[in-house]
Amino acid sequence: MASDSYIQQWTQKPVREILAGMVGTFALIPEVIAFSYIAGVSPAVSLFASFVISVSIAVFGGRPGMISGAAGSVALVLAPLVHAHGLQYMLLATLMAGGLQVIFGLLRLHSLMRFVSSEVRTGFVNALAILIFSAQVPQMLGVSWQTHLLIIIGLVIIYLLPRLSRAIPSPLICIIVLTAITIIHPMPVRTIADLGALPTGLPQFTLPQLPLNAETLAITFPYALAVAAVGLLESLMTASVVDELTDTHGTPQKECTGLGISNIFVGLFGGIAGCGMIGQTVGNLRYGGRGRLSTFTAGAFLLLLMVVLHPWVARVPVAALVAIMIMVSVSTFAWGSLKDLFHHPKLTSLVMLVTVGVVVLTHNLAAGVLVGVLLSGLFFAWHTARLVQVRSTEEHDILTYHIQGQIFFASADLMAEAMTYTTHAHRVTLDLSHARFWDITAVQALEKIVEKFRKHGKEVTVCGLDHAQHGILTEQSDEKAFTI
Repeated sequence: MASDSYIQQWTQKPVREILAGMVGTFALIPEVIAFSYIAGVSPAVSLFASFVISVSIAVFGGRPGMISGAAGSVALVLAPLVHAHGLQYMLLATLMAGGLQVIFGLLRLHSLMRFVSSEVRTGFVNALAILIFSAQVPQMLGVSWQTHLLIIIGLVIIYLLPRLSRAIPSPLICIIVLTAITIIHPMPVRTIADLGALPTGLPQFTLPQLPLNAETLAITFPYALAVAAVGLLESLMTASVVDELTDTHGTPQKECTGLGISNIFVGLFGGIAGCGMIGQTVGNLRYGGRGRLSTFTAGAFLLLLMVVLHPWVARVPVAALVAIMIMVSVSTFAWGSLKDLFHHPKLTSLVMLVTVGVVVLTHNLAAGVLVGVLLSGLFFAWHTARLVQVRSTEEHDILTYHIQGQIFFASADLMAEAMTYTTHAHRVTLDLSHARFWDITAVQALEKIVEKFRKHGKEVTVCGLDHAQHGILTEQSDEKAFTI
C-alpha cells in the first residue's frame, strides 16, 4: 500500500470501500458506547471522538484501510483522571497526548516496534479476539429468547450470504434485516437506544476550561504520556496486523504523527483520545476496505447516522451488533496458533500464552504486550547466554582460554566460572577473537578475571581485541589493565 500514490489510496474501488466503511461504522457504535462508560464520559464524547479520528486519520495517517476510534485501552488509562478531576482535565490530556504522539513520530520512536516479537503480536491478536467476544456475553445473558433467535439469524446471514453474493457486505444486510424484523414484529429486545443517549447535533469547537499552571500540568502530564504510549502501541500493532493480512506496508512514522494530529483535533472538539481498533479494522479488511476512503466513510457515516438518521439508528437491535462482533472476534483470533502450541518451541508458546493471559486478566492490551516483550527479551538473553563457550589449551607453560559467543550481563558469569585461577601454568592468554562484549557487566567481568589471575602470580595476555568488535573495552576499561 505504501507503493500506491496518495490519490490511488483514495480512489481505488470506491463502492466497495464505502460499503466496507459503513460496516465499520456499525461495528464502532457498540464498543465506543461501552468504552465511554469505562472512561466515565457520555456516549456523545466517544462517538464524536470516533468521527473526528476516523476522518482525520484518513487524511493524515500512514496505514490505509485501518479504522481508528475511541478505544478501550485508552479509556482505561483516562478513567481515573476523569473520575478524580473531571472532563476538562481529560480534554487537556487528550491534547497533550496528541502533541506527544506527533513528537514521538518525528523522533521515529516507532522503530521500537521491532522489539515486539511475532509471538507477542499473536498473543495481542488472540487476546483482543477474546475481549471482543467477552464484551458480547453480557448482551446474551438475562435476555429474551427472541434476542437469542435474532443473534442466530444474524450469524446465519453473515456467514451464508457471502456464498451467494458479495456485492453488499453481509453484516450490513444483517443490520437491515434484523431491524426490519423488529419493526414489523415488535418484540422485547434491546436496541442501540438502550445503550446510552446518542448525540443529535454536530461537534463544537472547544478548549479545556482550566488554568494552565504547573499544578494542572503535573496532574495531567502523566496521563497524557500514558495515553500517547498506549495509543501508539495499539495503533502500530494494528497496523502491523493490516500489513500481514494485506501483504502491503504502511508508513509507521506517518501513522504516529497522523494519530497525534487526529487526537489534537479530538481534544479541540470535546472528544476522548483514541487509537487504532483492530477488531473494526479486521472487519473493514474482511469486507474489502483497503484504502483511505473506507476509513473516512467509517467516520463520516457515523456522523450521518448520529445526526440525520438518529431515530432509525436508535431502533437497530443490539442482537445485530452482537452477531457482527462475534464474527469479528472469530475472524480476529489466530486459530493456527493453537496448532502451533504443539510445534513451536515451548518458550515461544509460553510468551504468547502469557501475553494473552495478562491482557484478558487486566483488560489492558499495552500491559500484555509489555509483559510479552519483557519475557521475549529475558528468554532471548537466557538462550544467547547458553551459547557462550570457553575452552582451554595448555602448551609450553601457557594456558590459553578461547572465549566464543556473546558476552553480556547474562553470560558474563558463565565466562568467569570457566576460569581456573590455581593453574600451574605461569602465563595465561585470553583469546577474544571469537567473542563479542556488549555491556559494562561484561567488561567488568573480564577485568576481574585478569585481576584474579594476577593475584595468583600469573602473567596475563589478552588477544583478539579488535576495536570494531570490542570498542566498549577500550572505551570503558583501563587499557593499561591488559597486556596486548
